[in-house]
Amino acid sequence: MAELKIRRYHEDDEEDVKEIFTLGMSEHIPSSCMHVLKQPLPQMILVCVFCAIVTSSKSILLPILTVTLLLAAGRQGVSYMFTKYIQTSLKQDLNNIRQTYLESPNSCFWVAESQGHVVGTVACLPVQFENYLELKRMSVKKSHRGRGIAKALCGTVADFASERGFQGVVLHTSVVQIDGQKLYEKMGYRKIREFIAPEAIARLTNFTLMEYRLDLKRNRD
Repeated sequence: MAELKIRRYHEDDEEDVKEIFTLGMSEHIPSSCMHVLKQPLPQMILVCVFCAIVTSSKSILLPILTVTLLLAAGRQGVSYMFTKYIQTSLKQDLNNIRQTYLESPNSCFWVAESQGHVVGTVACLPVQFENYLELKRMSVKKSHRGRGIAKALCGTVADFASERGFQGVVLHTSVVQIDGQKLYEKMGYRKIREFIAPEAIARLTNFTLMEYRLDLKRNRD
């Protein structure tokens, strides 16, 4: 931690920030596929298809091939969901970081720097109609995890919110981001609701998003 520096975003950080975000989100594709396979509906579909083809074809090879193709199609669907989110983010706020996060006194974008290299990111924006900030774009390079960087980035947002008189911080994460959930809970965040992601494949596979909240005033009391 002695070598870690958390500072405001600079324009020349753009490519590093986009790379960290893209790689971080892409890492969730395999665990998301495993989550899909554990859901009752996909399991039922695979079993029914397998049994139906075995019964009709009297062959074991054809149903195995069909199920394999269905699994590949499912992985493509999950990959598409993440790819679409990544591309949308890169075209929107991550393509205009200064305008989105740095031109208002109540929003900011930080990077974690280690030995002159950007290794983590976090940002925050005010929540509309509420006295909360939303923590966004939290990501740490895989090679630098386990060093307390994510905890330091979380703390930076909480301090920023407290200094500006906000009631607390909210954030959203997914059912497959287990390490993130554990970190937020250790930092004092409480899960306040769960909801299904809007994409069709997310509804089909019960891909759940979670909202966490840190109440700063209550913590100080």
